Amino acid sequence: MSKKIALALIAVGVLAACQPRQPEVITTPGPVSVEPVYQGKYGAN
Repeated sequence: MSKKIALALIAVGVLAACQPRQPEVITTPGPVSVEPVYQGKYGAN
C-alpha cells in the first residue's frame, strides 16, 4: 500500500515538474507624487 502512495507522489511530482512555466507578471509601480512643501503658516504670501 505504501509503495502505491509513494509511486503516486513521485508521478505527481514528475508531472508538476514537466508543466510549462507560466510567464511571471511584473508590474511597475506608478510615479511617486511629490510631497507638498511647507510654505509657512499663511501660505506663500
